[in-house]
Amino acid sequence: MDEHLQTVAQIKTVALDMALKFGPRLAVGILIVVAGVLAGRWAGSMLARLLEPLELEVPVRQLLVRIMRLLVLGLFGVMALQNLGVELLPLIAGLGVAGAGVALAMQGVLSNLVAGLTIIFTRPFRVGEYISIVGEEGRVEEIALFKTILSHTDRSRVVIPNRKIVGEILHNYGNVRQLDLSVGVAYDTDVQRAIALVSEILKANPRVLGHMEPVIGVSVLADSSVNIAVKPWTTVDDFAAAGAEINQAILERFRRDGIAIPFPQREVRLLPSV
Repeated sequence: MDEHLQTVAQIKTVALDMALKFGPRLAVGILIVVAGVLAGRWAGSMLARLLEPLELEVPVRQLLVRIMRLLVLGLFGVMALQNLGVELLPLIAGLGVAGAGVALAMQGVLSNLVAGLTIIFTRPFRVGEYISIVGEEGRVEEIALFKTILSHTDRSRVVIPNRKIVGEILHNYGNVRQLDLSVGVAYDTDVQRAIALVSEILKANPRVLGHMEPVIGVSVLADSSVNIAVKPWTTVDDFAAAGAEINQAILERFRRDGIAIPFPQREVRLLPSV
């Protein structure tokens, strides 16, 4: 019983000595870390204000602000460790070895990160633009460090890892797209009159951009018809609806004005057997 009490007394003594020796340092270290968090937020806010006039992309500004906060917090963290008497060189060496192992285990994640940084700084496309890449297309909704999110006209979302984007052929439509429509008329039709009617239809449609000249003209001399290409410009949002409206308007106008839209025909001749 006496030995047990002596052991408890020794533990209390050692704990008290440790508290007296390292308690103030620990308290100061915690205060340094808290100050680092506050200083990081302040530095990030200041940097965000300084970057506003530069008109950088939102992901770029967010990345720079986060890096600033981490740098300030890391600096205060080093100060806290030094205050506790921690040897930094062995710690840095250990973190380097651990970092190499983590890098090998997370090659895919790191490649997405590097590709995301490449996209953010080279800016091959921006948020709000319509792009086509790796067999997918849609409006760019978000450019993050690890992924890019596209939205389709059918309200679905496509999440593409950034490493799938860098190095691929990218088609950037921007904020406008050109419709690729076609209508066939009979060979005995006054083609100039048909083209004039199509031009009137495009000018009357509010979804067609008036400041961008559409392409209208004979594209193919097919077997049963003369095909007229109709290629007006619309915004990305009006692309699908404009195509349906223009096709319907052309059909109704051609019917009303007596312009025939022929269908494929074949002439079959039966020869008498010898």
